[in-house]
Order: sequence, then structure tokens, then C-alpha cells
Amino acid sequence: MPLTPPALTYFREVARTGSITEAAAAHLIAPSAISRQIAKLEAEIGVALFERHTRGMTLTEAGHRLLVHVRRNEMETSVLLAEMRGIDTAEPRTITVACTEGFAYRVVPHAMAKLRGTHSTIGFRLDVVGREEATRRVAEGSADIGATYAIGDQSTVRVEYSAVMPVYAVVPPGHPLAERPHVGLAELCGYPLALSAEGASQRELFDAATRIERLDFHTVLECDRAAAVYEFARSGGGVAITSELGARNRPIEGVVHVRLDHPIFEQRRAQIQTMIGRRHDPRIPDFVNALIAELPPAHSPSTASTPRLQRQEPRP
Repeated sequence: MPLTPPALTYFREVARTGSITEAAAAHLIAPSAISRQIAKLEAEIGVALFERHTRGMTLTEAGHRLLVHVRRNEMETSVLLAEMRGIDTAEPRTITVACTEGFAYRVVPHAMAKLRGTHSTIGFRLDVVGREEATRRVAEGSADIGATYAIGDQSTVRVEYSAVMPVYAVVPPGHPLAERPHVGLAELCGYPLALSAEGASQRELFDAATRIERLDFHTVLECDRAAAVYEFARSGGGVAITSELGARNRPIEGVVHVRLDHPIFEQRRAQIQTMIGRRHDPRIPDFVNALIAELPPAHSPSTASTPRLQRQEPRP
């Protein structure tokens, strides 16, 4: 039962497709009708919602904010209608999760399986994306939950769990660092390194730290797949870097994890994120708590910057 005004429905479709023509085809109406609705909406609000290009349309900052509002209202309406109709957790539901590779290997699938144990009709969609994309999808409402790494404060999402994950050098047994409890950045840079590709948060901080310390390093493998980097280090090809979460995700046979000491890595936090101000389906808090339970015990929710999401009971 759509309760969104037509102008906002068309706005959302143009935002999704980037094209008035495609939006019109999806709704089986003339492109001129959608164009008039968008123009009227912009006139009423008093700001441009789209930037017009020869190849399509992209949202302005005001357009992004309106899209978040529209999606939040639609999701809240869906939950409200379900409550009004007396639909509870027996009703099928798909939870969309956006996460980075480190969370996708173990944490998210395990939490999904646990939730299925208590909510057998529920389904999931899992999108493995970059850290900033995961946060963006949660903020805009195209993902219910984000499991990602973040650098700095997050003002566009609600952070349900946040913890610094220690960083480790990964070496095979017999390596000169293997018997060490920890290693400094300068010493680490004296060895051939296997690193994640540029753009990854861990690599971003590593590059920043080496610039600050004026350190040179020699990369023998650069790859955007953590598993490949890890196995390369296991085979003795070079020293890799991983977080505590990454170390827990990989087999420990044939490798040693040596704590890497540098304060810059404390800027990166593993986070569970949800949309600000959203009226949640009751199963979303259950899944958030299942995710948190999969995270390292040393970084329990009691040490996070915000408490667990509370299950919301239907309003009387």
C-alpha cells in the first residue's frame, strides 16, 4: 500500500536510475510527466535536487538529504502497517547488510545463521562493499545494517558498536619476528611487505604513518583481497598486516601474529551501524546483537561508544 506522494515516488526513481526516461519507463508514464513533477517539487522546496548532465542526473546535497528522508519514511511506514495489521515475526522479511570483506568472511554469516535459528522465515541480502559505501548505504536506507571499519566520527549513521581492533604483522614460523610479542613500524618496514590495495582503511593508515615517520618500505605484493595477502605471508613471500578481526577469520596454522605498535591504527574502528531515526523492524535489533556477539570478546559492547540497539515493541 503506497503512501508516498507521487512526486516523491518519481523523485526516488530518478535518483535510483539517474534518468527521467528510465524512471518514466519503470512507472509506465511519459517522461514529461515526471519532469514536471520534479520541477514542481524543486520549486516548492526552493532548491535544486538534481544536477542535470548530458548523460543523466545526479543528486545534489539537498537531493541526498531528501532521499534519506523519503527512504526512512517508506521503511517506517512499512513497519507501521505491519504492526497495524498484526503481522509479527512470522511474516517473511529480508534484511539487507552492507559490509566490508573482513566482516563478510565469518562475522556476518555466523550472525545470519544464528538469527535464522530463532526467526526461520527471515532471509538476507549481503553486499560486500568498501567501508565508505557500506556507511553510505546505511545512511540512505538501502541497507538495514552496516558492518564496516570507520575512521573518525560518524555523524550520518547510528553506531551500535565501535571498537579498536589491534593490528598484527603476519609471518610464518621461523621468521625473525615470529618470537616477538610486538614490533614497531620502523622495524616492520625493514622487511618485504604484502599489503592491501590503496584505498583500504588499514592501508590508508599505514601509508599515513610511514609518511609521518618518514619511513621507506618495499611492497612485494599489493592486492585488494585480504585472503590472498594473508596466504602470501603464510608462504613466506612477505610480511602482511591484519587486524584482530582478520586474524580471527583466518586459520592460525602456519602463521604467527605479532602485535604492531603505532598509535595511528587506533583511529580505525570496527563498527556496526544502523540508520539514524529509523523505526526498526523488531528483528533488526536481534540481528545487531547477534553481530556484536560474533565480535572479539575483548571488545565487548560494554566498551563501545554507544549501547546496543534496543528491541522496539509495537506501539499500542
